[in-house]
Amino acid sequence: MSNQENVVAMVGTPCQIIAAENMSYFQDYLGESPVDIKVGLFCMENFSYHYLNQLLEERNIQLKDVSECRVEKGHMWFYLTDGQIQKIPLKEVKTCMRKNCEVCMDYTSELSDLSVGSVGSPDGWSTVIARTVKGLELLKKAEEDNYIETKPMTDSGIALIKKLACQKKEENKKKIKKRESVARPVIYRRFITDKQFREEVADCQFEDLKADVIDVGTCVLCGSCEYICPDDIIKIEDRKPRIKGQCPPDCNLCYVACPRTYLPVEVASPDLDQKPLGDYMKIVSAKASLVKGQDGGVVTALLSYALSDGIVDEALVVDKSSAEPWRPKVKLTSNIDDVLRASGTKYAACPVFKGLKSKNIKEEL
Repeated sequence: MSNQENVVAMVGTPCQIIAAENMSYFQDYLGESPVDIKVGLFCMENFSYHYLNQLLEERNIQLKDVSECRVEKGHMWFYLTDGQIQKIPLKEVKTCMRKNCEVCMDYTSELSDLSVGSVGSPDGWSTVIARTVKGLELLKKAEEDNYIETKPMTDSGIALIKKLACQKKEENKKKIKKRESVARPVIYRRFITDKQFREEVADCQFEDLKADVIDVGTCVLCGSCEYICPDDIIKIEDRKPRIKGQCPPDCNLCYVACPRTYLPVEVASPDLDQKPLGDYMKIVSAKASLVKGQDGGVVTALLSYALSDGIVDEALVVDKSSAEPWRPKVKLTSNIDDVLRASGTKYAACPVFKGLKSKNIKEEL
């Protein structure tokens, strides 16, 4: 990271974390990634902002009147500013689910440094999975400085997380097979070696990304293609990436960075599909000591600590749009107050990598 002006901590869903890991691994192609710490979220599925808004309006609920929303106990719960609580069964909300989520095999952000979710821990606490030495050290230091407190996970809590993770893997394997029986192959989770990957994608440009990912409904709208494009001709418009020009000769950067193309075994091992929670070093329940937030405020506390201690220069977070209530809006910030304001889960897709300020794209080898 020596050539990077700023070092960044990001918070993201499993698919966004995969993109960040791709960009970190392929730095010889893509240039140095500013993302140094990855905080991943537990995620069963994501929703279309447009259709979710429509579903609420049919029930006379306006997003502007929602102060908090969360998914638990088989429902999506909406806490309104007037004190009322409305809930909608997840079976109904799933009609708003983005179709790319049907091929995701990752519930707990297995490629992150730290994974955080509410499942498995008591009310007011979060489950934190430390997966790397860097993540474990951040967790330890944040607790030593009283940003968070931790306690051991219960066996029943861990069993519940594993059950949900296995459920997602098993159900989505079936959905992948069903898709492939009537359409083109879903190349995500087709593991190949680094050498095979580089050979396979050598000639793949945006049109190939469009055919292999976007048109078959596996694009996650992470924004990695727009961020990484050296000519700035890829734009996310009308809920999908579009090209506004011609790809430079031999450029395949968008295809390499995308989390829904092939996965080199050096980035994600094939045995992850048989491990409910992926690889990890430690798992605990945690809550913030100084921050009041959703499910213990742990993500907010960890990012705040990383900024205040100088571990990172900026945090990539998802806030809410001021113009459109609850529409996710990415923000890259060094201001802890911005991190505090961005606390709470947003359940619609957000192109997080559009928030990165600088690019350091090298010419392809």
